[in-house]
Amino acid sequence: MKTSVVGYPRVGALRELKFATEKYFKGDLSKEELQATASKLKETHWKAQDKNKIDFISSNDFSFYDNLLDTAVLLNAVPKCYKQLQLDPLDEYFAMARGYQGKNGDVKALAMKKWFNTNYHYMVPEIEDDTKISLVGTKPFEEYLHAYNLGIATKPVLIGAFTLLKLSRFTGKKTAQDFVSDIIQGYLDIIKKFTELGVQWIQFDEPALVLDLTEEDIVLFAKIYSGILSNRGSIKVLLQTYFGDIRNCYQEAVALPFDGIGLDFVEGKKTLELLENFGFPEDKTLFAGLVNGKNIWRNNYTKTLSLMVELRKYCKNIVLNTSCSLLHVPYTLGNENSLAEEYKRHFAFAEEKLEELSELRRIIASDNPATTAEFIKNKRLFNGLRNCKNLAVRAKVAALAQDDFVRHPAFAERERIQKTELDLPILPTTTIGSFPQTAEVKLNRSNYKNGKISFEQYTEINKSKIAECVSLQEKIGLDVLVHGEFERNDMVEYFGENLDGYIFTERAWVQSYGTRCVKPPVIWGDISRAKPITVDYSVYAKSLTSKHMKGMLTGPATILNWSFPREDISLKECAFQIALAIRAEVLELEANGIKVIQIDEAALREKLPLRKSDWRSEYLDWAIPAFRLVHSGVKPKTQIHTHMCYSEFSDIIKEIDDMDADVITFEASRSDLTIIDTLKESGFKTAVGPGVYDIHSPRIPSVSEIKEALFKMLGEIKKEKLWVNPDCGLKTRGNAETIPSLENMVAATREVRRSL
Repeated sequence: MKTSVVGYPRVGALRELKFATEKYFKGDLSKEELQATASKLKETHWKAQDKNKIDFISSNDFSFYDNLLDTAVLLNAVPKCYKQLQLDPLDEYFAMARGYQGKNGDVKALAMKKWFNTNYHYMVPEIEDDTKISLVGTKPFEEYLHAYNLGIATKPVLIGAFTLLKLSRFTGKKTAQDFVSDIIQGYLDIIKKFTELGVQWIQFDEPALVLDLTEEDIVLFAKIYSGILSNRGSIKVLLQTYFGDIRNCYQEAVALPFDGIGLDFVEGKKTLELLENFGFPEDKTLFAGLVNGKNIWRNNYTKTLSLMVELRKYCKNIVLNTSCSLLHVPYTLGNENSLAEEYKRHFAFAEEKLEELSELRRIIASDNPATTAEFIKNKRLFNGLRNCKNLAVRAKVAALAQDDFVRHPAFAERERIQKTELDLPILPTTTIGSFPQTAEVKLNRSNYKNGKISFEQYTEINKSKIAECVSLQEKIGLDVLVHGEFERNDMVEYFGENLDGYIFTERAWVQSYGTRCVKPPVIWGDISRAKPITVDYSVYAKSLTSKHMKGMLTGPATILNWSFPREDISLKECAFQIALAIRAEVLELEANGIKVIQIDEAALREKLPLRKSDWRSEYLDWAIPAFRLVHSGVKPKTQIHTHMCYSEFSDIIKEIDDMDADVITFEASRSDLTIIDTLKESGFKTAVGPGVYDIHSPRIPSVSEIKEALFKMLGEIKKEKLWVNPDCGLKTRGNAETIPSLENMVAATREVRRSL
């Protein structure tokens, strides 16, 4: 039994890559120093896998920003606007990822979207009609040689040609079909180069195969790989899939001359069934994804061994694999010094999953697996009891009735009441919630956590920052203000810290995009709200202004989706527990005079099943009601906002409207405002604020640029229904970018108002 890892985390156990890259952006670190940090991290990750005797260690899974962007750059899919900047290759790469505004020009970043059903974001490659797909880069080969010189022969990993074409945006008249021959040749050139280097196996990641595929998609997939595999020479090729099963193309995939096929047995509901119905070719190796690459709970060896017995009925050659890349879990439990052992023994981060692979290999190789020490210890863990139940919470969920999910009166009547109550101008301006988390803000939080200052001192500093923020917003001229969220480390972790049922880590960071990392809290038990969470700061901020102050909350689906969830109860039950807790906060904010309350559901679409047939039964039928449960008890005059970002919403736009919020703000700037066409076509009733500029880029939008966006919106959206706002929270930006951007946004809005 051999072992394999699809991919490994790359930002560093202590976020070394994040900090080095951000220093490079600021000019405080040289290119050579940045490359040195990257080199050290890669070596550390390869050696960790080698130490655990992983047989198939991945290389080229490292990236300075995103692997799909790496693949596009490798194959010359770089739009002309970036090439015309005449930057060196690394800075051109970062311009595509972050945008660029400087002496060489002014360009926006590529669009950014969620990576399937994860909280990771990928950059959307753009392929122009005159793009010449061809191998121009050297990164995968350099990384293979780097590891080889350390004595580690790796399995190079690349995003596959089918997924690359499926996720790219074609900006002209040409489609994916027009680039098939070029992309086949590009991948053949990659294979040829690796063959010359003596590579034994190469892994092509094709997660797009787990989506609903059309006949045209399947033909495209088969055409691409028939071309690639027919001329590959002696190198062995692994087709790696993950995040689901490949029911639409399983027979076509196993019929192609791949040497190995990686299948996901964690999220692939029908993966085992496919083997039972159609078998598995004897001349191929099955890379069986049995160790969960997305959640942090220990592997249940009893279940894994049972599944392995089933797999051996259909497969002769099996490699024990992770279900997907370990990019989606933290690095190591070794840095968790404050987490009690009673919790830690239930978890496995990336390093511990390497140990699980090694243990499972030894157990399976044993003459009597059930008598091995590792198996007995694991069985004892899963047979033990966890203190995680709250019977009162479970009773509240069980007692929910249909009317608990319905807000009264209906939307049109509430809209009329709120117009009078709030008395806002047309095109009201606001922000999504957070303001820049400066070094001073972070130091205040750190000093409090480390016991250097009292809670009173910590609170006083936060209030001084709130006062500055409110004053700044009034000076800029925003209509609906926020308190800035200076007390919050993260929009989910902060709420988890104030809810019973959660536990927290110190350094369990996971990459979300680029240099942005999150530290998801862990849902250990039943969730409840013991005390007010946001009320004091919101009420204080409201006391500083005569303008409306938004209460800022995170919704149940996002809290759940951006946490590591339990595996012993359903997601639906957990979501309703969270919804009841946030509902109590909403009602208390309202009782304290907060008339505008935003309940963010940034991750609503994130856990939408990848196959449409599962959307309602497995997700929407509880995710939408969970949001309605949160706000159904408020008065008609209270205006409920929500926010969503970096996902495609057109296919669930009616369900979003059915959330019955009063205002919804969307990310739109990186997707060329395509959402506004969908809103018009669907007859969307909710007032909307499509983001007028991209906060994930450091560039400052001009007044004319924002005016152009607003006039484009007004062509599809009634002025009475349109709000003006950035596309997301501002915590990751600096004041030097935030203030002029907001000033330009307000100036543009005032000019557009005058024209109306």
